[in-house]
Amino acid sequence: MSNTQRRWFTLFAATAAILMVFIIRTIMARAGTPPRLFDIFDTAISLASLGVVVVGWRTLSRTDWLISVGAGLLMAILLPLATLYSPYPFLEIVTDVRVRAVINGVMIVVTTLGGLVIMHWGGPITLQFASMGWRRAVRSLLFGVAVGLPFAILNGFANAWTQNRPITWQNPLAAAIDALHPAVLEEVIYRFAFLGLLWLLFRRDWPNRHAVVLSGLLALLTHTYSHYSELFVTQPLTALAMGAVMGLIWGIPPTLLAVRRDLESALSFHWLQDAIRFWLGF
Repeated sequence: MSNTQRRWFTLFAATAAILMVFIIRTIMARAGTPPRLFDIFDTAISLASLGVVVVGWRTLSRTDWLISVGAGLLMAILLPLATLYSPYPFLEIVTDVRVRAVINGVMIVVTTLGGLVIMHWGGPITLQFASMGWRRAVRSLLFGVAVGLPFAILNGFANAWTQNRPITWQNPLAAAIDALHPAVLEEVIYRFAFLGLLWLLFRRDWPNRHAVVLSGLLALLTHTYSHYSELFVTQPLTALAMGAVMGLIWGIPPTLLAVRRDLESALSFHWLQDAIRFWLGF
């Protein structure tokens, strides 16, 4: 197999594997209650990240471990205390929020470590806090909030319109704290770990710039369309259309922020979307 053939085969295989998850899960949902798409991908990405950590753990510094374990522990502590955010049952089995908090905390630890290993291998996403770029990290957090503000306002109005119900103001502090969990969990898993894992797969055969673009696109689409587990079953065309709009408006900005700047800016962008949404009562 030539380099060109191997290049396209790798891209086709990765895309097909992701599509098959969506297709098989949707078919199974017509006759039963399979795990949500997020649970399937979160689990798969966490296991793949664990494999990366096993191979490359020697590249990890003490700071890497402290940040990863600290982030997972913080999210595990905060989740049972949340009042405006509640996770779905994990794999349609785990309903106890405390157990779910432990599962999510472990996933955050593993995927953060996996993303950091890939970062040390030259990966496309940087975590400034792990690079001891504390000032740059804070600036990036503020930059992500500034970029995300108009998108968050639009998101609030869009939720009011699509859900056809009025704004119900909630505690802003609770909204800000509860928004940390989906922001950290999803950005670490999909933007840091999954994008990096795809980059590892593509970098052998594609030029680095192309590998980053393809990885970012597949990670973005997977993350965006994973929001529509049930809509794919009842209204698949609507799910495709809504995913395209959501990916364009709210998927591309954090992906560009992560690739062109760092994970912190993407994470704070995501956090603001959910913080304002929770604050408005959606």
